[in-house]
Amino acid sequence: MGQSINTTSEQSTPQFFHGTKAQLKIGDLIAAGFTSNFGKQNIAKYVYLSATLDAATWGAELALGDGPGRIYIVEPTGPIEDDPNLTDQKFPGNPTKSYRTRYPLLIVGEVTGWQGHPEDLLKQMKESVQKAKELGIEAIED
Repeated sequence: MGQSINTTSEQSTPQFFHGTKAQLKIGDLIAAGFTSNFGKQNIAKYVYLSATLDAATWGAELALGDGPGRIYIVEPTGPIEDDPNLTDQKFPGNPTKSYRTRYPLLIVGEVTGWQGHPEDLLKQMKESVQKAKELGIEAIED
């Protein structure tokens, strides 16, 4: 399992983001237990967040749904840990600053005016996600 981060420490708390297509508002909670955006769209056991706007942008662009992508500023309500889907094999050391938690995320703001990735790069990433789905690759949820 990845490194666990205690969000209640007295140290300076980083800003966290969550990218999605869900239309939510400040004060709402983003919780596990809904359909995952990846693989067979099983019920997600975790909620994902990032300390980088780039990773949240990918989340907003790749999320399922027809609405526009949104990036929310969130505060974890419990402990978070490194996201093993990105940190174990793809990016050792967690340079994407991607995390997951079983606890809800409190929406405290929204990033507006964010820039999406170039169309060709987005197309490549969507094709990669589709290929993983066809191969039966699922998110690590244990």
